[in-house]
This record gives sequence, C-alpha cells and structure tokens, in this order.
Amino acid sequence: MTYHNPHTPPRKSTTFDDYTLAEIRRAAATGIYDIRGAGTKRRVPHFDDLLFLGASISRYPLEGYREKCDTTVTLGTRFAKKPITLKTPITIAGMSFGALSRNAKEALGRGATIAGTSTTTGDGGMTDEERGHSRTLVYQYLPSRYGMNPKDLRRADAIEVVVGQGAKPGGGGMLLGQKISDRVAEMRTLPKGIDQRSACRHPDWTGPDDLEIKILELREITDWEKPIYVKVGGARPYYDTALAVKAGADVVVLDGMQGGTAATQDVFIEHVGMPTLACIRPAVQALQELGMHRKVQLIVSGGIRSGADVAKALALGADAVAIGTAALVAIGDNDPRWEEDYRKLGTTAGAYDDWHEGKDPAGITTQDPELMTRLDPVAAGRRLANYLKVMTLEAQTIARACGKNHLHNLEPEDLCALTMEAAAMAQVPLAGTGWYPGKGGF
Repeated sequence: MTYHNPHTPPRKSTTFDDYTLAEIRRAAATGIYDIRGAGTKRRVPHFDDLLFLGASISRYPLEGYREKCDTTVTLGTRFAKKPITLKTPITIAGMSFGALSRNAKEALGRGATIAGTSTTTGDGGMTDEERGHSRTLVYQYLPSRYGMNPKDLRRADAIEVVVGQGAKPGGGGMLLGQKISDRVAEMRTLPKGIDQRSACRHPDWTGPDDLEIKILELREITDWEKPIYVKVGGARPYYDTALAVKAGADVVVLDGMQGGTAATQDVFIEHVGMPTLACIRPAVQALQELGMHRKVQLIVSGGIRSGADVAKALALGADAVAIGTAALVAIGDNDPRWEEDYRKLGTTAGAYDDWHEGKDPAGITTQDPELMTRLDPVAAGRRLANYLKVMTLEAQTIARACGKNHLHNLEPEDLCALTMEAAAMAQVPLAGTGWYPGKGGF
C-alpha cells in the first residue's frame, strides 16, 4: 500500500516539463517537426555574465562632456579599393525581402542611413527601396543564389559571402509559400505560393580552396572595389575564421546561436551552434596568430541588445557588431499595441515567432498587403535611428569610464566575469580573482 500526503503539491518533472510534454504530443499528432523564426530561447552564457571594471585610482576616466570617444570603424581595408567607413560599429544584419516586408526593408535602410551605418540585403536579392534608402548596403551572396546578378553586386557597397548562420550552422533557410508573393517569386525565380528551402551549401564550391576562387571571381566582377565579407555560423570559430582569412576575406562575420532566422526547425535553433560569447575569443585568437587582428575586421552578431553588449563584444576583440532581432523590435516587431491580434494567433507580444506564416500583426515579417500598411517606413526608420544612437552613446559612456578615447581601445583587461562559464568562454578573470578556467594559478 502506498501513501500520498494530500497536502503535498504534485511534482512535475524538470526533464519532461510542460513545454516538452506539449511538443511530444504535437509531434505525435502531426508527424512533422516544428518550424519557427527568431533565435534560441534557452538560457546560455551571454554578455550579461560580464562586467566592466571602471576607472578609479589605478585607471583614469575620460570626462564625457569634454573628451572625445571615437566610434568610427572602417571595414574592408585589406584588399578593397573602396573600404567603407561607418559612424558607429553597430550594423544591420542580413534579413531578406520575402522574410520581411518591403516597408520593413525600407525602414531598416532609412534608419541605418540616419545613424551612419550599413544595412544588409539578406537572401532573395536587392530591392530598389532598400538600395534607394541605404547609404551603405551590403549584398549577401548565399548558396541559393536567389536574385543574384552582376548588376546588383556592382550596385552594392560590400559583398557578404554567407557560409553559415548562427541560428542554423550547417542548415539552409526556409520561405513558405504564403510569403512568396508575385514580386518575391519574380525576384527569386520561383513559382508563386510554393514552399521554398534554401540550400545549405554553395553549389559551386565545397571548401576553402574553392572559396578563395569564388572571392577572386567576385573581386573581378566588382573591379576589386568592394570589401568581401565571409559570414560563418558560430560552431568552429577558430578554424572557420582562419580559413576565411586565408581564402582572402576582408571581413569575417561571426554569428552566434542567439542570432535569429526567418524560419527553420526549432530543434536546430535550440540545439546546434555555440553561444556568441563562446565564439569571439577563438576567432580573435585565429586573427592574432595570423597577424591579421584589426587588419581583417571581425563583426560579431547574435543576441546584441544594448550598448553594453556592443562594448563587451569590442572589448573581447571584435571591430563591429550586427543586430537583427533587436532592429526588428526597434521598428515595431512584437509591439504590445497589437496584443489583441497576437492573441488571435494564439500567442502574445514578445513571444510571437511564427514569422514563416506571414501573419505578423506588426506588418514586418509578412507579405500581406493589408498588414504591411501598418508599418510606416519613415517613422520606423526614425525609431531605428534613435535606438542605434542610444546604443552608441551607451557604448561610449562605458568606454570613457574605462579611460578609452575609442571604442576599439576597450580590451579584455577591462572585463571580469560573474560565472565560471562566462570566465572560461570570454577568457577574462572571475570577479574578485585573477583567474579563469584554463589559466594556471589563482
């Protein structure tokens, strides 16, 4: 005979929590895997686990109202005839027309231009709205080759060869039929309304030697004017960075697993890749060992939210950062003003991630003509510019507090870690000590 105390509340499993149980039931009922957008929702070590050590007696701070702290960055100084100079080291990551509405793409271009930074096309080609409103536009060259043509390569200010993405390193993208409108179909040479999946590998090369040939082809097409970026998903950052440099890249873009996606398998988003924090130091180490740190620029993306995150990424050795999800929030994504509509979709503002369905109440991740009108690209562009301004000012404030007159003068010595995991990943001391895991002594 067993005895159960009626006053003891039922105990649920940590392993089989409510979400896991619901997913098992959904998989059993449908026989298909779950698809969603955005980035990982699990807790992983991140920039919040690091703190700056501001100046006191042993360090001399800068006076914010009198002493300058420079924020400019120049990208593509290795080989490009026309490297690009940005007023802030915060760039807009690649997000495609198709995944996003035309109004959203225009808003990103407008906001980036006001702030003096760059935006990026994403998969699917270059729209006239985006090119027309982006002072500095990076053209993504993906395995799909959707919308790719020499004319647009030459119209761009830089070219980003995408090998991998943080949300799905080793995996291709998805664009479901409900978002493939007449215009999207024409740009991508696809049938309207039919589900599309981008390839995970480039069709004409399989390794670093082929990548070197491809980069040379792109340089010849663009008369060696454009900086060539190589983007990799955070998985093996040391080797991938070293190989990208040896293949001739001007810039390496490193995307951690907190980076978002328009649509892929949930199991991919949550279980493949590495946290952004774990990716930076190995990539910097590769650049340093090759004598290329600051000569080949490093852009870090994946979960950047604030000026503090920007400053920490730069202190660990990055030259710039890229934001995607945060930029969408700035222009109006997951806005509580549309809460009633989010609830009709079975979700809530702040949790909506079914971007692939094309029903976004904010008019951002949709091709629905009626929903798109909800986003005013001019007003949204101003909001993005304001957000970029605040992030830049926050990063400057931190740099001055550490006694630095340029954001690039921040260094690992300015940081400490709150957890053993963060200390090991960032290779900075655990707070109150001079030690981090892997370093001898204490």
